[in-house]
Amino acid sequence: MRSPAFQFYPGDYSSSQRVRLLTLEEEGAYINLLCSCWLHGSIPSDPEMAARLIGKGASTTLATTVLTMFRPSTEPGRMIHDRLEDERSKQASWREKSASGGRKSAELRKGGSRVVEGCLPFGTNQSPTLQSSVFSLQSSNTNTSTAAPAVLPFASEGFAKAWSEFKQHRLEIKAKLKPTGEAAALRKLAAMGETDAVAAMQASISNGWKGLFSPLASTTQKKPGGTSTYDLEAKTHGYTL
Repeated sequence: MRSPAFQFYPGDYSSSQRVRLLTLEEEGAYINLLCSCWLHGSIPSDPEMAARLIGKGASTTLATTVLTMFRPSTEPGRMIHDRLEDERSKQASWREKSASGGRKSAELRKGGSRVVEGCLPFGTNQSPTLQSSVFSLQSSNTNTSTAAPAVLPFASEGFAKAWSEFKQHRLEIKAKLKPTGEAAALRKLAAMGETDAVAAMQASISNGWKGLFSPLASTTQKKPGGTSTYDLEAKTHGYTL
């Protein structure tokens, strides 16, 4: 695969003594042959054929002078240019790097990651600048373990239903139970006993509470105008009765 363009470095070109010793006509012919050499891989070493390639009535004398800027190719009767060969190697290396990056990106996407790589245009080997940067968005392959389902302390259908409704209630009041909080709530309910645990969840749902409060104290006799420990516990947590 031949690239349609090569990287041109004005500083290197202008500072070359060989280029500066060329006449204006010779320099024009030289650029013409450079383009032909890049597109076709080489140019004819025969001055007459090179003159025809230059065109515009170029003489064999002019072609002979300009051909000194090239060197013989391994292919008989053809000539190549050192700097163009370097550019070809750079571009081939860039294409291979780009293809390799694409393969790695595809593999990472399959694994849940995405990598986007950018390379310098035309195979230059300069360090990344404002004109060329390498961007990557990488997702680290960390081992994440899924929390085991919570084990209910009571196997009855009534408890399971009350627990499900309580969790839904917490979602609706935007206070979703996280794994740690869920485990703590189940321990608290286990300590209450099944009947009181179900009653505590139902009371929280009815009153819009986040927490769970033991209903044991509410069954105790209280003085007229007094407050049960059930009520006190709720109030201490900021819940309106």
